[in-house]
Amino acid sequence: MNSRSKRNVHLFVFDTMADWEAAYAVAAINSPKFQSGPSRYRVVTVAATLAPVTTMGGVRIEPDVMVDAVLPEESAMLILPGGYAWESRGNSEALELAAQFIASGVPVAAICAATLALARAGLLDHLRHTSNAREYLISSGYRGTAFYCGVPAVTDGNVITATGLAPVDFAREIFKALNLYSTATLEAWYAMFKQCDASKFYAVAAN
Repeated sequence: MNSRSKRNVHLFVFDTMADWEAAYAVAAINSPKFQSGPSRYRVVTVAATLAPVTTMGGVRIEPDVMVDAVLPEESAMLILPGGYAWESRGNSEALELAAQFIASGVPVAAICAATLALARAGLLDHLRHTSNAREYLISSGYRGTAFYCGVPAVTDGNVITATGLAPVDFAREIFKALNLYSTATLEAWYAMFKQCDASKFYAVAAN
């Protein structure tokens, strides 16, 4: 499959972005190894402007496209990593884009502080979801407490949420939504990175 026929998975990047929270997911999405069939996706970074951003870890990223150039119907998913900016009500452009994706039925995956932003915007009021803690989301004033799940990561409809302590579980939910791996490969990947058990992965790699 050539690059032009691949579908974009958009990764929102911004100053203070938590580097590690989407790292497992984007590294696997952008690598064709072990994927089901030909590589179908490419990761495209998106930001409020094209000016370079600096992550929490000091990594400098030059965004590929601006938020206003992204259309839900031309994307396979929007990934929202956590970071301090969400807690100070920043990244409003990305939050508006996430609302468009959800309304269009295109998956949105949010982790850590990005879940707080979704909650504050009312986007989790009627969906099963998780975050860093129930109390963390309650501070937003949202109305979805009855749908809160105390698990590392959860998917409801086209929305994936995760605690910032579970980047591996977050990635697994993303892979499921994108149908990135076969069931056996997904189980092997999860066992290796979550449980430090590479035995299943070696078996998959040998086939």
